[in-house]
Amino acid sequence: MHFDLIDLQLHLNILDAGNITAGAARSHLSLPAASARIRALEASLGTPLFLRGRRGVSPTPAGKALVQHARLMLRQAERLRQDLAEYARGVKGQVRLLGNSAAISEYLPERLADFLHSHPHIDIDLQELPSLRIVHSISQGAAEMGIVSDAVDTRDLQTRYFCDDPLVVAIPRDHPLARQPHLRFNDTLHHEQVGLPASSALAVYLEEQALHLGMRLQLRVRADGFDGALRMIARGAGPGIVPQATLRRWPGVAPFISRPLPEPWARRKLLLCARAFEHLPGYARTLLEALCAHGQVDVEPGQPLHADDR
Repeated sequence: MHFDLIDLQLHLNILDAGNITAGAARSHLSLPAASARIRALEASLGTPLFLRGRRGVSPTPAGKALVQHARLMLRQAERLRQDLAEYARGVKGQVRLLGNSAAISEYLPERLADFLHSHPHIDIDLQELPSLRIVHSISQGAAEMGIVSDAVDTRDLQTRYFCDDPLVVAIPRDHPLARQPHLRFNDTLHHEQVGLPASSALAVYLEEQALHLGMRLQLRVRADGFDGALRMIARGAGPGIVPQATLRRWPGVAPFISRPLPEPWARRKLLLCARAFEHLPGYARTLLEALCAHGQVDVEPGQPLHADDR
């Protein structure tokens, strides 16, 4: 049996992309080179790894088993490389950090900028995903750390409190909802709203909550982000749901009002999560310590939260 780390990464890239051509491109290989590697790997293992169909490829049972081992081996190889890089001047470490919409837009820019300025030999691969997908990715070893809403199940991960992140409804002052002193999420679903990009983690999350009520979000427009949404709301385009932190950055007197959402899923907290904080590579632990020491973030060592704590 013979394979190398390039084979393992190619296998993962093909499955992530859904076809061999795109997987080869992600691996910086030509299609013939990638195909030859896959054939050699399957011959070495004595079993096919992919089911090939008109819509792309899917893993065989052996291919699924290889995914787990490939992620583990690549993660260990990366940790080895980064830990040894600390002894080689000028070699950079890289942390893959996943975050939901609010974390990436509202809480991380300044913190990560300060960290990068202070640690010139560490890079950060930052990606936005819905909280549930972040938990899955961390569990599968696809990233070192994530920042998620406490509304998702994190029982298989270790977590630390990061910050409070309640959601509010921002409403133009002349809108009918502005006359209601108390709002529930269900009330907003009867009105057209200013929404976020369809790929935004918060947009996906809000759509899921609406579906739980048997309804859909009615959107007049999708803004480019939280700031764009607030600017549209301020001009009377309609109400919209945003993190409360977004409102703090509005200059002067806001031309809209806000109402907190009382649902438990909207009174959320953000959590740092990892498979095991103590097993993070040194450069990832450095980032963890910086995030935990910043502002309102809890600095006490964390363990997995119990259901009662969420």
